Amino acid sequence: MSDIFEKCSTDGGYFGRFRAQGDMYFSQPILEGAPGPRMKFQGKDVIVWAINNYLGIAGRDELTAAAAAALSRHGPSAPMGSRLLTGNSEQHIELERRFAAFCKKPASIVFNYGYLGVLGTVSALVGRDDAVVIDSLSHASMIDATVLASAGRRFRPYKHNDMDDLEHHLRDARRDVKGGILVITEGVFGMKGNLARLPDICRLAKAYGARLFVDDAHGFGVMGANGRGTGEHFGCQDGIDLYFGTFAKAFAAIGGVTAGEKSVVEWIRYNARTNVFAKALPLVYVKTVEAALTLVENEPQLRERMWSVARRLQAGLVDLGFDIGNTESPITPVYVIAGNEETAMAMIADLREKHGVFVSGVTYPVVPRGVILFRMIPTAAHTEEDVDRTIDAFRAMRDSMKLDLSTKPSQQNR
Repeated sequence: MSDIFEKCSTDGGYFGRFRAQGDMYFSQPILEGAPGPRMKFQGKDVIVWAINNYLGIAGRDELTAAAAAALSRHGPSAPMGSRLLTGNSEQHIELERRFAAFCKKPASIVFNYGYLGVLGTVSALVGRDDAVVIDSLSHASMIDATVLASAGRRFRPYKHNDMDDLEHHLRDARRDVKGGILVITEGVFGMKGNLARLPDICRLAKAYGARLFVDDAHGFGVMGANGRGTGEHFGCQDGIDLYFGTFAKAFAAIGGVTAGEKSVVEWIRYNARTNVFAKALPLVYVKTVEAALTLVENEPQLRERMWSVARRLQAGLVDLGFDIGNTESPITPVYVIAGNEETAMAMIADLREKHGVFVSGVTYPVVPRGVILFRMIPTAAHTEEDVDRTIDAFRAMRDSMKLDLSTKPSQQNR
């Protein structure tokens, strides 16, 4: 008989090497200062490309004022209890009304965390006789929601953005499954930066009588003329049955929201365990998110600025020979040659220590085995100088390390 804790003293598990070494450089690094493009790392000023503050509104006076007023009036904990018992408020209801209108859906429900919102939404709807057909590169929260809801019985991953494979699984599911079918995908894929083929997915879901859930964490507030997301970008928001966004990225807060038909949203409200058994989102966050939504709605120049920074950064990296894959969003992945961990760590250290440029490495299980990349997030708060200094740093790092950039890892790991 072995001890269940025995594994904890080994270098196994996710990121086991770094955990066993007590690492706080490559994993769990501490950035000091207000979230933004300039912060401190180990006492040094750095240009930060690792924070999902797309619109640059973290620290905006409007958000700080809204949070301060809510704290003064309600304290940090109100309302106490779950939404179904003593935790509901007019402010929660009004925020849900505003998000329903923003998402162009009849109703919405707010969750405490994006992760819990995805988990609660999917598990509330999928039963024993239903099937989930999910893009294979979907976020961990979506995978976990699928496993929780289906207990592995009818979990059908389709090849990333492969419409032929999606249709194959839909055809099989429609033939074999007694119940309904839920198609799940991200809108903007959070590591590759490419977009789901939403018009095609909407068409196929409708053709096979399936429903579509889109987790648009990285598109919410970012994509589309009005920041309403990837559905707006493609002009197919009406074809998305359940649209999900998180507040932890462009909205610079915490929480998430699912929007859809009123009867479906009310079913989720009363059946999502992550809503029924969770304390309500504190009003300090409700009011902060409300203020962030006002900025998203009223300041389109923030998205324009973000895109300008993103294009400048991406073009500069490509000109240097770095592989950024097929990103279609501000997300800028820089793929490391042959997925080599030692090379990646040396590149990170070179950029941070010699040039004051902070990037983070991403490896399995966040991306598939054999892939390592730096996910860089351009924001509206970055300047042209930030971009140009960063490009110069990548050039110097490339030359000093004598990197061979002739191969394209993103193409080898599709």
